Amino acid sequence: MESGDLRIFQAVAREGSITKAAQVLNYVQSNVTNRIQYLEAQLKIPLFRRSNRGMTLTPAGENLLAYTDKILLLMDEAVITTQYSEHPAGPLRLGSIETTAATHLTPLLTEYHLRYPEVNLSLITGETHKLLQKVLDYQLDGAFVYGPTDQPDIEHVVAFEEELVLISQPGKSDMRELLTKPMLFFDVGCTHRAKAESFLNESGMSSHKIMEYGTLDVILSGVTAGLGVSMLPQSSISKAEEAGVITSHRLPEGYRDLQVWFVYRRNAVFSSALSKLIQMIEEI
Repeated sequence: MESGDLRIFQAVAREGSITKAAQVLNYVQSNVTNRIQYLEAQLKIPLFRRSNRGMTLTPAGENLLAYTDKILLLMDEAVITTQYSEHPAGPLRLGSIETTAATHLTPLLTEYHLRYPEVNLSLITGETHKLLQKVLDYQLDGAFVYGPTDQPDIEHVVAFEEELVLISQPGKSDMRELLTKPMLFFDVGCTHRAKAESFLNESGMSSHKIMEYGTLDVILSGVTAGLGVSMLPQSSISKAEEAGVITSHRLPEGYRDLQVWFVYRRNAVFSSALSKLIQMIEEI
């Protein structure tokens, strides 16, 4: 059993699909299929259940995945310990909530790249809970998410301070009237959504309609068109407000404050690349 086969097995288990795993690994699909079949033949037991919906682990596959995660983590940590130097190099896998990626990260990551050009930066966007899970699963080295979080295995540094505002079409000002309109948000894990629901309940709006939208641009377009209102960080809507296509409204003190945290695993083996990024964030 080779580590390469275990990485392929791990990718298929996580993605639930040969096709998706091949894309993630940048492998030919037939190669992934052949390596999974070889691994099952070697172990003399099926590792996956195949169906039109994809691939799910058998009990034997679940057992192997638990060991695979530990083995590959130790191998990756062994490599990282050899890479620590004053001249960071190698991969640095980051995640971020979309609003922070859109408004804060370009200057930070541009400066980081200028200082440490041998680091191969990658960045994905998502919502806070999914990004936290990817950090916990060692799929990301760190992520920019909304704090606080009560995960005991997570450490953090405060990266940015934000103010949450209610946004609407221009010319609308009556807060109670605005709160009767549909709320446009990201998916269920959206931090703004949780704050909005709490604010609506406190304001006596026990029944309200929430419409889920996939991206920041689509939410802004929906508010501009009058589909509803939303709650977003002031920094992420400032250009749209300056352009006159939306209006922002300040929320009560208990709902307006937001912190963006950079989170990483408590027991992480730090590469130079990660350490230097944390150092830059602390200097902001």
